[in-house]
Amino acid sequence: MLQLVCASANPDKVAEIQDLLAAVVDLQPRPADVPDVVEDADTLLGNARLKAAAIVAATGVAAVADDTGLFVDALGGEPGVYTARYAGEGCSYADNRDKMLRELLGIDDRSARFVTVAMIVWPDGTELAVEGVCPGSISVAERGDVGFGYDAIFTPDEGDGATFAEMPAAAKHAISHRGRAFAALLSQLEQR
Repeated sequence: MLQLVCASANPDKVAEIQDLLAAVVDLQPRPADVPDVVEDADTLLGNARLKAAAIVAATGVAAVADDTGLFVDALGGEPGVYTARYAGEGCSYADNRDKMLRELLGIDDRSARFVTVAMIVWPDGTELAVEGVCPGSISVAERGDVGFGYDAIFTPDEGDGATFAEMPAAAKHAISHRGRAFAALLSQLEQR
């Protein structure tokens, strides 16, 4: 089994990554003494690389990282790389959802897409990066009570009209941006 250190300190994201990689990867938690990485790249790939490289430098072990953005057409592609802090530094998931719903009030075209870049960086500098995309739309109100982040307001095109927060984890993983990214990552690992 491949051993990787998870670069994320977000417990919700770590749990999802663990679910997605459990059969192939021995996922180790990010050491508690490793500080948060400043995500100041202007792309998802750049932020994923910053996080993974920092963990490799701190641990000497291969690391896996991801960065996810929600791109809303009516908002000119925002929040994009600022998805986690859309309502400001230190904001909560609820703050981000509230801001999004306010920004889209009265707007008919609510099309959006989630994009995840997943990346492994090895101690020798070798990198493997993949992308997963899930098109959908932003609902007019929150629905559902599972998941995290924007799950209660994102309705994937491929679902049955349910938001991610209304879906069982397995159904979400099958069509989500993160599920697709990590499936692609596993596929690439198997080909190596």
